[in-house]
Amino acid sequence: MSAIKNVMKNNYRNLELNEFLSAALSDAGYGGVDVQKTPIGTRITLYVTRPGLVIGRKGSGIRDLTTKLEEKFGLSNPQISVQEVPVPELNPKIMSKRIAQLIERGTAFRRASLWTINTIMNANALGVEVSISGKLRSERAHFEKHSAGIIPKSGDVAERTVSKGVTHVLTKMGLMGIQLKIALKNGVPQEFELSSSDNEITNPNVSATTEESSTSISPPDDALHKPTENEKVVAAGGNANGQS
Repeated sequence: MSAIKNVMKNNYRNLELNEFLSAALSDAGYGGVDVQKTPIGTRITLYVTRPGLVIGRKGSGIRDLTTKLEEKFGLSNPQISVQEVPVPELNPKIMSKRIAQLIERGTAFRRASLWTINTIMNANALGVEVSISGKLRSERAHFEKHSAGIIPKSGDVAERTVSKGVTHVLTKMGLMGIQLKIALKNGVPQEFELSSSDNEITNPNVSATTEESSTSISPPDDALHKPTENEKVVAAGGNANGQS
């Protein structure tokens, strides 16, 4: 087997392994897997939010999972280790799964998206973007995109800072796809400096874009109203003609 075919085979196997673990460890808060080949076998590192559910009582969960991986994927001597995700709010796979769980429970997709965006930004993320597609409101399929902060789109900065998670949820209207992108501040090169407004993101302006129209969450009309000269005089205790 050539080197190219060997790489393609390993990538395809890792993709199937990721899908299998995502379904098997959904209750444990699956956040990703790292597969490395060693001379004595295959080392598999699982990142979850609840390691106790994966390990099981006296390691029974690890033993069962090891047996399934050997039978299903033909891994030689798999050695599984479990690590807890330190900040689940900055893991796109975990947060996209939470959006799917909220939608399954009956929460509106817009409310679930905006709640997730606020949660991620409060965890000191550089930016976040949520894209939801499918039959959201009618029989006609479309998509909506909600974003906040800064999301690099291309270049080396985007590869360093942006991580992506994709999941699907089956609703009464049909299958709905969810894509979540999170940009991390620690991935920004040191030669770049963030402005002061990016360091204090407590209530970001969240925008929603569809394929037909775009809307944004803006302040109330009273906050945007500028007083006229007559209103300034009245507020000072006089009238419009300058008499007190």
